[in-house]
Amino acid sequence: MISSLLYVPGNAPRFLEKAGQRGADVVIIDLEDAVPENAKSEARDGLAKWVPEIKKGGCQVYVRVNQSDRLLDDAIAAVTANADALYIPKVSSVDSLVHLAEGLSGHEADRHPIGFVPLIEDMKGLLDVRTIAHGPRVFALTSGGEDLATAMGAKPTPEVLRYPKLMIHYAAKEAGLLSFGLLRTTVDFADKAAIRAAALEARDFGFDGATCIHPSVVPILNECFAPTAEEVEWARKVVSASRQEAAAGRGAFMLDGQFVDAPIVTRAENLLRRSEKGRAAT
Repeated sequence: MISSLLYVPGNAPRFLEKAGQRGADVVIIDLEDAVPENAKSEARDGLAKWVPEIKKGGCQVYVRVNQSDRLLDDAIAAVTANADALYIPKVSSVDSLVHLAEGLSGHEADRHPIGFVPLIEDMKGLLDVRTIAHGPRVFALTSGGEDLATAMGAKPTPEVLRYPKLMIHYAAKEAGLLSFGLLRTTVDFADKAAIRAAALEARDFGFDGATCIHPSVVPILNECFAPTAEEVEWARKVVSASRQEAAAGRGAFMLDGQFVDAPIVTRAENLLRRSEKGRAAT
């Protein structure tokens, strides 16, 4: 269960040294947008130190790599440091994932192949997102709202980005992947009420978690994307009642005045599995 993913600049030791203590499910060491051009090589070299250091806190570590001529070198450094996954920006076709997987194959002899999280950030990627979702090593999808809006010549408002984000989300769910993101991004991390509302909305739509750039947002995401105690109690009642009704030869039934059939039972079972994964992670 991955509810919170905290971005940390790869060239900022004062943030990196505490990143594993922030309570995030995943720390994303960013080698791309957060790192100036003249510090990118140093940030990449720092993965050997920071990935294992951050993982001591019990979270996973992903690395957001650069595209173009830095992509493979960044990815190899992440593999060598034993990162859990790559956050890959500006993925516009599945071919780039195939080539990257091939380029990494000779560097992973002693470990499980590193996973991929493509960021969909342009129109070609958006329109090819279903193919990308079925690419090699892909286990999750997410969007890059600012880049998507720029590619459209639009402003990055919730109204502009809602449909593109949902397209990416639907592609993830069709492929059985995790889906990370918020439908209405809140840039003001001090506005806790707005962040909470955005996270709850995203969870209602089936998103699994979201990224953030400030540690104060992490507990909000962890809380909002996790099943509540009331939801877990409801799910247990539904599953228990379903078993009893099935034993009596009934597939649909009434429970507390509500009609329950197979899709609702499946939803309850999924919620319980998510709850169990959350407990196991802690």
